[in-house]
Formats: sequence, structure tokens, C-alpha cells
Amino acid sequence: MKTSEAKIIGQNLANLVRTGEIEAGYTLLIPILSQRTPFSALGQIGSSLGECPLDSVNNLLERLAADKTMGGWVVIGSALGSQLDRDFEGAFDRCRGYIVASDVWCGADIQGERVPGPALVYKFQHALNRLTTWRDDPNRWVRRTVGVSVHYWTKRSRGKDEYADLAKELLTFLSPMFTEWKLDAAKGIGWGLKTLGKYYPELVTPWLIERISDPQRRYRTLVLRKAMTYLPDDQKDEILRKVS
Repeated sequence: MKTSEAKIIGQNLANLVRTGEIEAGYTLLIPILSQRTPFSALGQIGSSLGECPLDSVNNLLERLAADKTMGGWVVIGSALGSQLDRDFEGAFDRCRGYIVASDVWCGADIQGERVPGPALVYKFQHALNRLTTWRDDPNRWVRRTVGVSVHYWTKRSRGKDEYADLAKELLTFLSPMFTEWKLDAAKGIGWGLKTLGKYYPELVTPWLIERISDPQRRYRTLVLRKAMTYLPDDQKDEILRKVS
């Protein structure tokens, strides 16, 4: 599907949602979600709902979530991302609910890259405060999403010096999660640390050394291994000497 086609479908969908024709909007999406539609096109469709009445949009999103399709999560995440400017708290709450409802890694990752990740980019402190409760959320997929969100922010920062203090703040924020033991959540935390290590190795290396130097700290080797992925060889060697 081309971007121009997705734009037209998005406009048609938005018109239906504005007039409260939720079932018709859902029917419009069924053939699109039943085939392998590019995420970029699905994102365009979901984002087109940004100016529609919240109640109507959210009714459509609930309908899509019940089907638990991968494409549906993309539409949902993109629609929620477009709500951040006018209903920040509500978008976060609904995002968490859909992460739990999806109960799968792709649901968590898709939401993380479309709601809390972009929120960190545009409203860093507000989003970080909001993510605080997600660090010890009872649901492992919600905790995983914290790492995905950090990955998204870091990828957008591209290691620029002007963002180094914020990267340091993210590392401090992730400190309690270094000992995450649930595998699904640990993979997400490792992903966030891996991207931080790629763009801010001078911050990640001493941070890791401090964490692994505590003999009482229990952590998954997977998290450490992911965090070291892009570090320079001499820094990897320094960390591995501490491990041994």
C-alpha cells in the first residue's frame, strides 16, 4: 500500500469516526488488517484519527483490540500517539491497558515505539514521571515497554552531546530495572541499554561497571550482554574483567 492510498483510507476512516459510524470504520479496516500491510501505512491510518472525538476513536480502538492483530496494534498505537497533545494522561493509561491486553512482545514493542517513546522525545520529564509506575508494574510486558521507550528516545537523540544529561537521567531511571528477572521484560530493558550503549558508550560503561561490581546484585547475563553489544572492545574487556 502506498502512502497516498493510506492517506485516503485514513481520511475516510476519520470521517466515519467523526460521525460515530464505528462499525463502518471497523469494517473499512478489516481487509487492511487481514493482509500484510506495511507498518508505515498503518501508522498513517491510525494517526489520521488525531483530530476525531476521543470517545469515538477510543470505541474504535477497543473494537480493534478485541481482534488482537499485529496490524491492529499499529493502528491503535499510532492513534494513541496522536492523542498525546490533548490527553497525555489518558493516552498513557489506554496504552498500558492495550499492552496488557495484547499479552505478547509485539504488542508491547509496537505501543512503546508509538506512545511512551515519542512522549519522551517531545515531553521528556512529563513522560519519565509517567513511566515511573511502569518500572514496577506487575505486568512484565508493561515493564518491557519501559526499555523499548528508552530505545526509541535514544535512537532519536543519535548521541548528540546536547542530550547527554538526559541520557544520564535515563540510566539513573533504569537502575532499579537492571535486576529485572522476567525474561520478556529483561529483553526490553536490555534493548534500551543496548541503544544507549551505541550512542552514549562513555556513560553506559561506568554505569554497568558500578552495577556488576556489587556482589549482592543479581542480574541476568542477557541484560549485560545486550547492553555491551555496541561498546568499544576496550570497554567490553574492562567490563568482562569485572565479571570474572
